[in-house]
Amino acid sequence: MRVLHIITRLIIGGAQENTIATVLGLYQTPGWSVRLIAGPTRGPEGSLESQVVSIPGLFEREPFLVRPIHPLWDLLAWIRLIQRIRRFRPHLVHTHSGKAGILGRLAARVAQVPLIVHSIHGPSFGPFQGKLANTLFRAAERIAGRWTTHFVTVADAMRDHYLAAGIGHPNQYTTIYSGFHLDPYFQPQDRLAIRHRLGLEPDAFVVAKIARLFHLKGHEELLAAAPQLVRRIPQIRFLLIGDGILRPQLEAKVKRLGLEAHFRFVGLVPPEQIPELLAASDIVVHLSHREGLPRALAQGLAAGRPVVAWDCDGAREVCIDGKTGFLLRLGDVDGLCERIERLARDPELRSRFAQAGRALVQERFDVHRMIERILALYRRLAKEHGLPLPESNSVQRLEEKEKKCL
Repeated sequence: MRVLHIITRLIIGGAQENTIATVLGLYQTPGWSVRLIAGPTRGPEGSLESQVVSIPGLFEREPFLVRPIHPLWDLLAWIRLIQRIRRFRPHLVHTHSGKAGILGRLAARVAQVPLIVHSIHGPSFGPFQGKLANTLFRAAERIAGRWTTHFVTVADAMRDHYLAAGIGHPNQYTTIYSGFHLDPYFQPQDRLAIRHRLGLEPDAFVVAKIARLFHLKGHEELLAAAPQLVRRIPQIRFLLIGDGILRPQLEAKVKRLGLEAHFRFVGLVPPEQIPELLAASDIVVHLSHREGLPRALAQGLAAGRPVVAWDCDGAREVCIDGKTGFLLRLGDVDGLCERIERLARDPELRSRFAQAGRALVQERFDVHRMIERILALYRRLAKEHGLPLPESNSVQRLEEKEKKCL
């Protein structure tokens, strides 16, 4: 069975890691032929292209598939996607992200692809943007929804959000949590050595935040809370993991506040370094205003770190208030300070949240489980539409195949 995935760009991010893991899982599974198309990856967010570009026949770059709206380039990208689809002749096209989701589904429709699946990794409309933009994006998603056989959401919150906007029907949606490799997070790390390398004191209380330094990621609220937290917890340190266009602005504000000694801007790091950075931390905060299901929260729990998050989109499906961490009303800076201080002063509470968090992650976020669920969905859709069915494969066979490739 031939499957084509299309995504706008392969920057370092949860949607992109999810897509690549799915594509590689299919590539390693007998009976499936898979290809991935993405636009050019530019900017300070970093690139994941190296994970797929060296595999013969797996990856194609579409130069006109860019994130900003560009009428001429968008038209060219759509035409070229139709041509690429017709050459590959997939039984199923699976799209990801906003631009690729619209153009890819329309191209698949024109090319008469039997099955069209779209993953909703995060909302394309909502209170984070203006009325005009919301109207346009909602209308575009409704139109594209008419060409969609099935939706995959990374959180129940995304399903509910899109259904409330009149996009699709309940039986068209399946929630599949975004999985990742858990083993690196479970392995012991030399915490003190990592802290020494980062310039963190052995007795510091380290608050980690994994996010692009970009709008709507909540760095402003963390900086608003920082002076009060420093007064309450003098040994507190903030570890900001990620890069982006707001870095100069954020660094300047930290300097104005006189808090340089309390902040570490780690910058952009490859995904495989996240486990050791989390090992150096004590808790993880996630304050995004727009997110499907925050992978950073699941990564924090996998590393055995309690989490604190705004109650936004799918955050409540991993940050379970009072069990794996603290969930707060969006923008509640006073509540953020109180919860962080409470965790800093109560190591037993941190341990209890960490144990519950790791159990939750093992149940929901293992990458092999995600791949198996996606394969099961593909098989079901193929069967319903009379398409050829590849043989079934268990998680164990995927793991064995993966080990041989390492």
